[in-house]
Amino acid sequence: MERRTLLIGLSLLPLTIAGTAASQTLPGSLKSLSNPLMGKLTSSLGVTQEQAEGGVGSILTLAQEKLAKGDFDKVAALIPGASGYLEKAKSLGAVAGPLVNGAGLNGALGKLGIDAATAAKFVPMVTKFVSKAGGSKLGGLLTNALK
Repeated sequence: MERRTLLIGLSLLPLTIAGTAASQTLPGSLKSLSNPLMGKLTSSLGVTQEQAEGGVGSILTLAQEKLAKGDFDKVAALIPGASGYLEKAKSLGAVAGPLVNGAGLNGALGKLGIDAATAAKFVPMVTKFVSKAGGSKLGGLLTNALK
């Protein structure tokens, strides 16, 4: 009986490994389903997965510049994949140096092909997500940092 259980477990191991690898290489449309913020941005605003990732990375870049480290860490912890989005904003060319303020953030979003009207909706969607996930205090910190 124990041998049979062991054999069944070992025979399922390749399926488990394949499933784990597949979830790490999901296409953009499926990634957005597993990340509620990305799903909301792409479906509500009509931005691409890359624009959403780079935009959130740009927002996090400005937040990192303006918030105390502890406060930034709390905000970033609420956004699944935050460190990857910071890197994505750089790799897409949206962030090449300090953003400094809201105008710098809008410039970064523009480099991603996000027009001003969409950017005006993009930022509040992210701050609302943070407020909902971490409370109004953290949402307020992020909102103030992005001005």
